[in-house]
Amino acid sequence: MRSTRAALTVAATALAPALLLAGPAFAAGPVSSPAPVAVSPAVVVLETPVDEMSDDDVRVALSRILADPDSGRRVVKEINTLLDNGTPDEMRTWLETGYRVAQAEDDRVAIVSILNRPGISAALRAAVQEAVDGTPEEMRYFLEYGRYEVDA
Repeated sequence: MRSTRAALTVAATALAPALLLAGPAFAAGPVSSPAPVAVSPAVVVLETPVDEMSDDDVRVALSRILADPDSGRRVVKEINTLLDNGTPDEMRTWLETGYRVAQAEDDRVAIVSILNRPGISAALRAAVQEAVDGTPEEMRYFLEYGRYEVDA
């Protein structure tokens, strides 16, 4: 199963430039001022509700999360396990509930690792200790914005 995934990744990587450069957006020329895009690291937003996805769409959604360089260890481990041995129903269930739980654990590890940095301020140390006990959404906010707001 892993060799199939590797072959798909190689094929997608090889074809991506050709497909992107041949598209109408590239042919139209450069855009004068592109609009800023807000990207939330390690969180992939699904366009279609999970219960309306085909089995292939579920696999693609998992692969997109797996390909995100900001996905943490637990997320990657659980997706690999699902892709190797999981049923489509188990994959759907994981996308609905397990992804949030796995991402929260990875976020908690990232937050606690801030404590290991030399010379962090007392305010940041207190904010880290508070954020670790928060909801998954609060931990994600802290990693994306809150830690920078504390020492600003």
